[in-house]
Amino acid sequence: MFATTKSSTLSSFFFFSRTISVPSKSNFWNLVPMKHPSSPGHLASRTLHVSCNSPLQHASQRSLSIEGGEGFFRGVLESMQSVYLNRNPTAKAILELVHSVENNSICYDHLAFRTFGVNGYGIDSMASFFLDYGYSQREELIFPAKKLRALWFSPPADSQAGSGSGIDGPLPRIFISELLVDQMSPQTQEIIRKYTESSGDGNKYAALASSLGHLTWEKPLYSEFQQLASESEYAAWTLVNGYALNHVTISTHRLNTHLKDIKALNQFIEESGFRLNSEGGLLKVSPDGLLQQSSTVADSISFQFSDDIIESVPCSYIEFAERLVLPQYRNLPDTEVKEFHRRDGFEVASADKIFESTSKEQLSRVG
Repeated sequence: MFATTKSSTLSSFFFFSRTISVPSKSNFWNLVPMKHPSSPGHLASRTLHVSCNSPLQHASQRSLSIEGGEGFFRGVLESMQSVYLNRNPTAKAILELVHSVENNSICYDHLAFRTFGVNGYGIDSMASFFLDYGYSQREELIFPAKKLRALWFSPPADSQAGSGSGIDGPLPRIFISELLVDQMSPQTQEIIRKYTESSGDGNKYAALASSLGHLTWEKPLYSEFQQLASESEYAAWTLVNGYALNHVTISTHRLNTHLKDIKALNQFIEESGFRLNSEGGLLKVSPDGLLQQSSTVADSISFQFSDDIIESVPCSYIEFAERLVLPQYRNLPDTEVKEFHRRDGFEVASADKIFESTSKEQLSRVG
């Protein structure tokens, strides 16, 4: 188990600072972030700045007004990120470490969320927010063994006016998965339906819940969490984390130093004392070799269940993705390569292994 640290206040949904700061106390969910034993202590009090220089381009998509709705939209993403960083010291420390080498050139490839595919609490509950702000639905991915499906969404074409910092940079892709609840055992279905149904219209406020760091349903019993975990670790994670940001992904090829090579970044992360997800190998590579991904092992948090039992549960992690240039553009000079010249989309086999970043096996792995 990780050592506990003092808990942190989560950003208000209506406070949209362009830097990330960590206040001192929290009452949300009765969660206490578990600090990674190798996280540099001096990083906790620093202000995090991230930026990037390469715009996403999808010409067929709708645009947003930089001065109007997009400012609000980015503010909501900022608040989601703040919740994520406050609860996951590994992610915050790694972003700080990469920032110290890259001098502010960090972009996000995608943000990911998990949901329950029942009672309107699935993909659509979170996707509606992104679709309202100009995102476009792309391919579906199916994970039969895990009883999951996912959709990913691409951002608006002109979502970046010049370079920006953090969430103010190119808007990331969005990856939303859902548990196929109808395929689970009757006992597990009953537990999931109990909480989603008790939430009323909570599915209408998925983005708000994610920004505030609140569950839309009541805290579960520990025995119910154990039941879900015995059948689906994804289900158990979603029961206690809800719509919280599951992970952010650094776009490695947008970095400026040697860390743009994901293998070099992986080595840097491990030498800095952080554990990478070893499921299927540290580096997950698509069959065409053009999408390479890796991720850390999730942090843990202390969760107080409704029967007052306090146990450590998995929280979130950080991912890294390198998208290589498509064959038809390989002769382009590096200075002319844009994001749309690179491999897009996701790969089922690789994503399946990335899901394991929150698994008990990875969290308990030694070395």
